[in-house]
Amino acid sequence: MAWVYLFLAGLLEIGWAIGLKYTEGFTRLTPTVLTVVSMIASLALLGLALKTLPVGTAYAIWTGIGTVGTALLGIYLLGEPATAIRLACIGLIVGGIVGLKLVA
Repeated sequence: MAWVYLFLAGLLEIGWAIGLKYTEGFTRLTPTVLTVVSMIASLALLGLALKTLPVGTAYAIWTGIGTVGTALLGIYLLGEPATAIRLACIGLIVGGIVGLKLVA
């Protein structure tokens, strides 16, 4: 169950990272509330996952999921460049996440 918590925490990290863009400096109420709720839920789920998973592994996977998801949504939603080197680096992060999962 800890891995499910960790995965959901990572997805929520993507939500609050992208949400920060839409808050426009915390001047828009609805995006701000959704972003803060995502932050709290993400940290709560990470905390639950850390009850049984090693902190280094869980934190690296949590941030990795957030990094990859945010980078991909930045490309898709925000028109950020999808260069070959950028996509290759995202692939390296995914490889690291998979590697950490396999050895944990």
